[in-house]
Amino acid sequence: MTAKKAPAETTKPHWRLRAARHGRRLARDHWRLVAAWAVVAVIAVVTASQLLPGRAPSETPTGRADYAIVVGIPGLRWGDVDREATPTLWELASTGSVGSLSVESAASTTCPLDGWLTLSAGSPATSDGRLVDGACPPVEPESVEQASENASAYVNQLELIANTNRQNQPGVEIGSLPGSVRCATGVGPGGAWAAASPTGRVDRYSPVLPEDPDALADLLSECVMTIVDLGQLPAEDADRDRALELADAELARIVESRPDESLLMVAGLSDVTAAPHLHAVIAHGGGFDGGWLTASGTGREGYLRLVDLAPTVVAALDRPMPRPFTGVAAAVVDGKSDDIPAVVAQLADVDAEAAAQQDAIMRFLSILTVAGLALFIAASPVLHRIRRGAGTHHQKPPTVWTFRAVVSAAVAVSLTLPAATLVDFVPWWRAEHSMIALMAATVVIVLTLTALVLMAPKRRSPMGLMITVSLVGVVVVAADVLTGSRLQFDGIAGYNALNSAGNAGLGPLGFGVFAASLMMAACCAAQGLQRHHRAVLIVLAGCFGIWIVGSPYLGDDPAGAVGLTVGVCLAAGMARGGWLTFARFAWASFAGLGLLVALSIADLTRDEAQRGALGGFMADLFGGAGGGRVRETLEADVLATVGNPLTVLLLGSILFAWVVLLRPSGGLKRAFGLYPSARAGFVGAVVATLLGGMLGGQGFVPVGAAAVITMPLALIMAQRSLARAQVRDGGLEPADLEVSAQPESIDAADGVTVESRG
Repeated sequence: MTAKKAPAETTKPHWRLRAARHGRRLARDHWRLVAAWAVVAVIAVVTASQLLPGRAPSETPTGRADYAIVVGIPGLRWGDVDREATPTLWELASTGSVGSLSVESAASTTCPLDGWLTLSAGSPATSDGRLVDGACPPVEPESVEQASENASAYVNQLELIANTNRQNQPGVEIGSLPGSVRCATGVGPGGAWAAASPTGRVDRYSPVLPEDPDALADLLSECVMTIVDLGQLPAEDADRDRALELADAELARIVESRPDESLLMVAGLSDVTAAPHLHAVIAHGGGFDGGWLTASGTGREGYLRLVDLAPTVVAALDRPMPRPFTGVAAAVVDGKSDDIPAVVAQLADVDAEAAAQQDAIMRFLSILTVAGLALFIAASPVLHRIRRGAGTHHQKPPTVWTFRAVVSAAVAVSLTLPAATLVDFVPWWRAEHSMIALMAATVVIVLTLTALVLMAPKRRSPMGLMITVSLVGVVVVAADVLTGSRLQFDGIAGYNALNSAGNAGLGPLGFGVFAASLMMAACCAAQGLQRHHRAVLIVLAGCFGIWIVGSPYLGDDPAGAVGLTVGVCLAAGMARGGWLTFARFAWASFAGLGLLVALSIADLTRDEAQRGALGGFMADLFGGAGGGRVRETLEADVLATVGNPLTVLLLGSILFAWVVLLRPSGGLKRAFGLYPSARAGFVGAVVATLLGGMLGGQGFVPVGAAAVITMPLALIMAQRSLARAQVRDGGLEPADLEVSAQPESIDAADGVTVESRG
């Protein structure tokens, strides 16, 4: 007998061999996705290294001052400045540098005491005060106790308020401004609060300005910095005019007695009622001898924030800048007209526009929410009738006019936010009934855009119509951002100067519109390409979008850029087919994390004054204050989500998709089976806007804006896919539903056409 050979012993390949084989298999099967992500990473690094530095002012004051005098007139607006009634203010505006002041503080309404404390801290602070019958209470003179043995004083409760701000808002140090100059004089109760140290001590104090000019000159030159409270302006017109005359007369005495080589700043430090406004700010001397006031923190000519006043004073006095300051020193930009009446009228109009936008935005979004929900409700029975029109029940299908009405209404809703961006070309805020003027102008623009879209080529094609509608959002927002975001600023679909003077790029609504429109346009266009070419088109469009959103010279939204990166990577991976998987989301998240790291490193290499929000967050994180910033972002997410009507529309969109569109009679599953790239566009749009909003403290606002774009498009896709199915089954004629007899080429380049009947 021959002995049987023992079976050869099998050994597992070495782990390095297995890893190499796995890597080769990944490179062979997924090289296009890897290449797409590599392109995104390269573009992200270039964008981060070349475009991340914040906007630097065009010109900075070269002069320095030996003294600084800050005069606060809470409630002062440019509409109060008049050649006859306030000649001193008019003269200072003529010869000095001017701008609009956003008085945002840590309080929901910045009352006078909040304004004085924010000036003292150089950071948003609050007194935790309350409005009385819708009006701000004045600063009580009794809160300041003057020492009997010398000219100093003590501010009651300031130490307690300073500790509360320090505890609730890490990094806010009340008393940073007077501490930076060592000797500060306070005049009036508000001046005492702003000039006091963290313990409440005021170096020099006078309840009122001395009547004797020599005594006034001595008071203004006793310390290098003097902070003067000229009183809060009343809200009523009659009392307000009298208070303005008295304040202007006192200001004239300060101008006459001010020391040589001094900087004089006059500012409306706060609101006086619950209705917010932009306020007047004038700087004279110390290099501020004309032009527009600006700061790198605002990125816009003619705008300052309340937190920028303290750094401006310290920089003019050439003192070391305290670290707790969150503002930046003001600079001067040329271009102010010599026609002072026109300048004052322009600044007053800016305030009127900001106040009108603040009052109209929520009502506008509420009307848009109702319109979107009404569209969903009206479209549900139409989809049901299309599905059953050729069935055994022989239910009468909807007429061609019903079909057209639903498509037209969906297109109109989807174009509402781009139209709201364009509506600022019309000065609706100047009308007597501004809300009516706003709605009328918006309706006209929406109808015009809708008519143009419905007359475009391939309008009967689901992909063609979706590309056209999406391109409107991309072109409108991108053109605005590339030309300076003029329509975003104080725009209905943008942000408000009253609380976003430091934002010079995309607002949450603008980001939602742009990201969703870009994803849908790119992915729907990619549907007509061969499968292995789709990712290339999506990535190229995504790189353009990341540049628009992430560049601080353009969109200035690093959180949005990260979210868009993840959305682009997901869409590129899903464009060839398949659904959202954990592996795809993980790889896309790695790409977004890489972009976040690149942006953070580039921002941290900049000077502290030039850093953006991302660099400031990372600096706080490494410095141990990151927990507070994370908490602030989460709180901002909650407030933005709860306080915005688009949250209701987002919830209604989810319900409509789940109960109607994704049901067998809804047609969306069928449409997703027919058009995998369009499905990738929907997923990419949702992920990009959701991540961008949550990381940027904007909550669900961007994804709510994206729902305004994407849900009407999903409705059009579902309706036309159902209609075409009935035509192909022979139950209906093409003319009955205004669709072509043959479906679009789905994957003709691959030789396969697949239609899902689910």
